[in-house]
Amino acid sequence: MELNNRVVLITGGKRIGQTVARELAARGADVAVSYRRSRAEAEATAADVRQAGRKAAVIAADVRKPSDCASLIEAVVTQLGRLDVLINMASIYQETPFDAMSEDDWQENIDVNLRSVFLCAKAAVPHMRRQGGGRIINFADWVAKSGRPAYQGYVAYYTAKAGVIALTEALALELAGDQILVNAIAPGPILAPPDMSAEERAEVAAATPLGRWGGAMEIAKAVRTLVESEFITGETIRVDGGRHVR
Repeated sequence: MELNNRVVLITGGKRIGQTVARELAARGADVAVSYRRSRAEAEATAADVRQAGRKAAVIAADVRKPSDCASLIEAVVTQLGRLDVLINMASIYQETPFDAMSEDDWQENIDVNLRSVFLCAKAAVPHMRRQGGGRIINFADWVAKSGRPAYQGYVAYYTAKAGVIALTEALALELAGDQILVNAIAPGPILAPPDMSAEERAEVAAATPLGRWGGAMEIAKAVRTLVESEFITGETIRVDGGRHVR
């Protein structure tokens, strides 16, 4: 798919999402960004898109809710005219030991990390069908793609991200006849959390075969590849510096 004059929706438009938005706008796409709490970051992303000469939209949505997901997709189409690419990037990542995990903790992970992917795709697909095709790109995790829960304290997160991979494969099969290609990206050490110490960052880099963090642009490159490809679907691509082979 050529990106020029296409419309992209990114759920979660800060940090990595901001870099992805800039990269796609530089290639001619108009970009909508949704947010739940981080309005300032979403507005900054939109400003970057407009600076590239493209249209941008900033839309508040709680992607845990079916009504919000449906309204989000309709708002994108209303404001930007169409929807060609859905990037399900909204995610939470919280360490919660199993013994301390409540039903609410479990459900929050499932709702944000997995259910929202289904809800947004469900709302977006009819628009893509009318246009003769589209792209859906979901976000999993390198650990889930590797098929082993490498870290304790992430039962709900791991389960949800493994579900994203399964959902990606199932949707790819369901939607292939509509020329809607569905893939996922499984990031590894891309950007360090703001509260991570220098020592912790160095430990992660040392555990990565390439010996460094990847940087947000590596995710943007992977997104661009999956958008532009006409023959990749049902795939989950690890962007992890080789973490899965160690």
